[in-house]
Amino acid sequence: MDGGRPADDVVLGMVAAQLGAAMGAPWEVRDGMAKGPGTLAVVLGADHTGRPSHLDLDFVLNVDRPRETTISDCVTGYGSTPEQVAAQAVRMWLDTTGSAVLELLVQDGSHAAHFAPGDPDGLPGWHAIHGGINGWGVGDEHDAVQRWAVQHALLPPLASSLKGAFDREQLVGVKLFFGGGQGSEVAEVRVGGVCHDAASEALAGLGWPRPERGFSYARTFVLLVHQDED
Repeated sequence: MDGGRPADDVVLGMVAAQLGAAMGAPWEVRDGMAKGPGTLAVVLGADHTGRPSHLDLDFVLNVDRPRETTISDCVTGYGSTPEQVAAQAVRMWLDTTGSAVLELLVQDGSHAAHFAPGDPDGLPGWHAIHGGINGWGVGDEHDAVQRWAVQHALLPPLASSLKGAFDREQLVGVKLFFGGGQGSEVAEVRVGGVCHDAASEALAGLGWPRPERGFSYARTFVLLVHQDED
């Protein structure tokens, strides 16, 4: 890809268009944000990589109370032009992070899956909304990691490493990004937008496929809605 990232308003316009289509409600760009119905908004966060293919996106549920209601995440796109890269990154964010947040708003199972605090596939003590699992890669096994992730519960193996990791009692975002091939791999868990080393090590220790040729990656996002020991 040649060139830098599109202007912020262009990226926010992509966010507004895709969220508007997903929600069936108007979103627009104004005041430096993508503004949706009611108190909803998405803002571009501070870039922590300096790469034009990387986006930091903050979904704000209540613009009047951003500190308590912001769900932060980051995503990297790919493509042959800056516009394609940004659009693909926004699409991936919407399919994973966005789907979890939209499900929080509608609560009907149409965007993502719910796991109660006692569900064996969930995270003990938390009501969790599990967003979509996105995958990409190159070669005959390009979708191997995504297929594995769909077939395996990802939260239970991370539960012990995530104890004490949360700085608030509701609306905690957990991103999982992992995969690789040809002798290299990555496993990253981010909690509230910040890399969590112990959980990342636990994710790296799981038995997801390591293609010998090409590469394969998966990404997903879980929104921990609130604690509930019952």
